[in-house]
Amino acid sequence: MTTAPAFDPWQSSFIADPYPAYAGLRAQGPVMYFEPTGQWLVPHYDDVRALLRDRRLGRTYLHRFTHEEFGRTAPPAAHEPFHTLNGNGLLDLEAPDHTRIRRLISLAFTPRTVDRLAPTVTRLAKDLVARFVADGGGDLVAAVAEPLPVAVIAEMLGIPEADRPLLRPWSSAICGMFELNPTEETARRAVEASVEFSTYLRGLIARRRGDLGDDLISALIAAHDAEDRLTEQEMVSTCVLLLNAGHEATVNTTTNGWLTLFRHPAELARLRADMAAATASAAGEPPPSAADPLSTAVEELLRFDTPLQMFERWVLDDIEVGGTVIPRGSEVALLFGSAHRDPARFDRPDVLDLGRTDNPHLAFGAGIHYCLGAPLARLELVASFGALLRRAPGLRLAAEPEWRPGYVIRGLRELLVEV
Repeated sequence: MTTAPAFDPWQSSFIADPYPAYAGLRAQGPVMYFEPTGQWLVPHYDDVRALLRDRRLGRTYLHRFTHEEFGRTAPPAAHEPFHTLNGNGLLDLEAPDHTRIRRLISLAFTPRTVDRLAPTVTRLAKDLVARFVADGGGDLVAAVAEPLPVAVIAEMLGIPEADRPLLRPWSSAICGMFELNPTEETARRAVEASVEFSTYLRGLIARRRGDLGDDLISALIAAHDAEDRLTEQEMVSTCVLLLNAGHEATVNTTTNGWLTLFRHPAELARLRADMAAATASAAGEPPPSAADPLSTAVEELLRFDTPLQMFERWVLDDIEVGGTVIPRGSEVALLFGSAHRDPARFDRPDVLDLGRTDNPHLAFGAGIHYCLGAPLARLELVASFGALLRRAPGLRLAAEPEWRPGYVIRGLRELLVEV
């Protein structure tokens, strides 16, 4: 058993820059045991990518085993509202329930659907940035990074605009439980938010039943195929997951990405020059596409400082990683941040290259739990980065930011900038 002494996800200096420690982990070997969380850390790209697709691993084990059979202790009864909400969401389900729900939800995230959203997302981004520029700058998190994805996913779900300020605090409290060894206070806040969010959504669903619209909640209610129909709890859990997953990663990619650009001024200048050249050649703003320099840059920002640093899976049947047998009942921690800096897969991985085209990062996962909202997230990121780059060409950092204490979902408390 190889231990991981350099891995310290509760240390603020580690959270601010985990990448030197990741290099140490990769040098130690393909897998190592981390005693404080009882997890097996997997730091190499090829192993992480393979295990994301390995059906001997699962986001849950309760579809096959009881807690006792799996050698695990059931969570405290007081935490039940959180686990009921989280356990019925798409991300923490396995087949056949995962297959049934994903088939239904995927209709809302087809490329054609996302294309139809493009004008709305672009307009929202431009409006937010215009107000931000008029104010002379401020906190990029609160002014642009958070409002855009929250507005988009709330619009898709049909949540009234007056209720939308409730969503981010609920989401933040619930996501606290995804960190390593959450405190009892974190659990209390997550349970409270789970109850309040669930109660709110049940009331909204009840109102929609009597007055269907063209939003996603109405579409889920109207699904007439009994095989695909969601229970009310599944519908509530799905809506919460779509909100949480639909904005947490986008918010953190926006702010982490801008911090990265400020710290690499030559690459920022290169991006602005490439965008200007592309716009001039197209006689106007080019549409987001794989060939667009901004789209390419967004992919590199997702790789270079990925918002989701770790993805956890349960070992349902014994597996072997690099010669080490990991037994059933174990938990593996797939280190996305380390995988994205693996020199065995990426050329000069510690160098920010906004023109990088060979970039198969794992920021959106892989396998059956690949992020359904990846096309929408990319659209939002291109829209917000593009609007800021065009409307605020002199954007600069006003104060050194502070990282939030969470490591798994890693982001900044605020990002103060000047126009």
